[in-house]
Amino acid sequence: MDKILTKLVVNGVVVIASLMLLSNAGFWGSLVTVVLLGALAYVIGDMMVLPATNNIVATVCDAVLAYLVLWAASAMAGWTMSFVDLLVPVVIVGVFEYVFHMWLLRDGIPGRTRSINSNSSL
Repeated sequence: MDKILTKLVVNGVVVIASLMLLSNAGFWGSLVTVVLLGALAYVIGDMMVLPATNNIVATVCDAVLAYLVLWAASAMAGWTMSFVDLLVPVVIVGVFEYVFHMWLLRDGIPGRTRSINSNSSL
């Protein structure tokens, strides 16, 4: 549970701050976006892609997912975000996700019955 909370808090701080500083996004819209992004990234990137592939593939998947979620939220909410504005939180989230995945691979992915060694041939 500590890993999920760490992911939500770090991504929350980065994404909410980026959205509010780089666009006209409000706090509550940013918060809803972060919760949606965190849940999707955890299920897809950390629980499905990471165990089946490797850290690089899972990190790229999480970064692409972050871009798509932020782009869709921006378009639906009418936030003023350019392509470059969207890349700022995506790159920061991608760097965090790479480190986060190393932590998951070292300690085991919550909800998985076995630990995945980073040297595994998966």
